[in-house]
Amino acid sequence: MTARIAYADVEIGTELPARTFPVTRATLVQYAGASGDFNPIHWNERFAKEVGLPDVIAHGMFTMAEAIRVVTDWTGDPGAVVDYGVRFTKPVVVPNDDHGAEIEVTGKVAAKLDDNTVRVDLTVTSGGQKVLGMSRAVVRLA
Repeated sequence: MTARIAYADVEIGTELPARTFPVTRATLVQYAGASGDFNPIHWNERFAKEVGLPDVIAHGMFTMAEAIRVVTDWTGDPGAVVDYGVRFTKPVVVPNDDHGAEIEVTGKVAAKLDDNTVRVDLTVTSGGQKVLGMSRAVVRLA
């Protein structure tokens, strides 16, 4: 596959469609099984609180993966992502209720680079707080 977005059609400031991703305790258990990360801070409320957390928290890599979905959905090709990095700033706290938490992601083209690539800056929040900082992806467009 190749990106369905053409480099020539993208301007600095182009906004990607925003997305909201729900996260429940069941989501965290499924991710733990897929990733092999069974750290109890991601599923055991008592343990999470004993180590100083407000409650169970989402896996950092899960949060990071949900955020990049905004970019891969926009390009139509996960292989178009040539570089991606974030700074973990706050945890996504996932209460044990029917709602859980939400991860809100917006993205904007911040720079047009060489070789048909662009840098997309992401803003990733949960509960009104930024949970990922310096969240940036470099994407090769058509």
